[in-house]
Amino acid sequence: MTGVHSLTAQTRLRRVRPAMAFLPLLVLLGSCTEEESDAGGNGPPPATEARLQLIAEGLDLPVFVTSPPGDPRLFIVEKKGFIRVFKKGELLPNPFLDVHLQVSEGSEQGLLSMAFHPAFATNGRFFVSYTNPDGDSRVVEHRVSTNPDRAVPTPVATILAVDQPFSNHNGGLILFGPDGQLYVGFGDGGDAGDPQENGQNLGTLLGKILRLDVDSGSPYAIPPDNPFVGEPGVREEIWALGLRNPWRFAFDRATGDLYIADVGQGKYEEVHAAPAGLGGQNYGWDIMEGAHCFEPQSGCDQTGLVLPVIEYNHSTGACSITGGYVYRGSALPDLAGTYFYADYCSDFVRSFKLASGRATEERSWPGLEPPGGSISSFGEDAAGELYICSLSGSVHKIVPK
Repeated sequence: MTGVHSLTAQTRLRRVRPAMAFLPLLVLLGSCTEEESDAGGNGPPPATEARLQLIAEGLDLPVFVTSPPGDPRLFIVEKKGFIRVFKKGELLPNPFLDVHLQVSEGSEQGLLSMAFHPAFATNGRFFVSYTNPDGDSRVVEHRVSTNPDRAVPTPVATILAVDQPFSNHNGGLILFGPDGQLYVGFGDGGDAGDPQENGQNLGTLLGKILRLDVDSGSPYAIPPDNPFVGEPGVREEIWALGLRNPWRFAFDRATGDLYIADVGQGKYEEVHAAPAGLGGQNYGWDIMEGAHCFEPQSGCDQTGLVLPVIEYNHSTGACSITGGYVYRGSALPDLAGTYFYADYCSDFVRSFKLASGRATEERSWPGLEPPGGSISSFGEDAAGELYICSLSGSVHKIVPK
């Protein structure tokens, strides 16, 4: 164990309450070398069956779908630097925003997500997360124009600038939590095995989920109830640590619980679930991969580490978890409280329900695997209905069968 872990040893004991990376879009960094059982759910299906309904196709590497609060439109993020609008049953020809000249698109780089301010309907503020031509991460604020389907191309401000040592594990998701704060996910900086030991280093923003107040300060303020405020040598933006690549995470809009799908190294993929408002958790990377020792390979100290609520291994060709959402729509009432996730390589879609901090009612959903596979992201609209993005160029909606 290298020296950077010493910075967090006491902090883990004091702050973390045991409560229970994304691999490249186009290439893989690791493979499983052991044959292990796959823990996929094969329980009985719920009373309501589900299927996919094609929403849009012919897209260029779609990686995210979202909607402003109370708005019926869908906004589709394309990796190469465009945001498209799906409105009244059709994909509008002109992009909402074009930042392709500001974006690097190799490996896991690109325009990776966007987030609408909770008061977007009145203030027109939204944020994008991308890697710039140097491969470094940027979170940038924009405004909508007088045309509600077009943004002002010139940014308002760069909210966050983070250097990336490698081209993978950029994280890239931004979203507003139920508390109105902006949450930002970053991977450990890339390569393999966290060579810079960023996951356990509270002095860096890499390998973390951050929590920022973008309604105060310039360009943001630190929420005073962030878990590490006032600790010397610690970045006070940090909400959670010990993450390899939290490509996708989500809040349950009914409970406020936070679900984090963290991409594994070569053997295990994992999902964590934190109760609403609980920050400061250490999810273990690179001490742990899933619920297993990684560094060292055995006998690791798990004191203060929060283990996943579910994990699965790579023995059946899986390689990279794509986190989803807890379903809170109205079209499929039997699925209320069901968390969906997928695997980028195996293309399976699975789900579970969280009960007392444990995963229950695990299911497999072969009917929700999109044609073309390569599930890059889930999406959630303003009504709580869910979508699946495929890098093959399509977006599908999950609807009753």
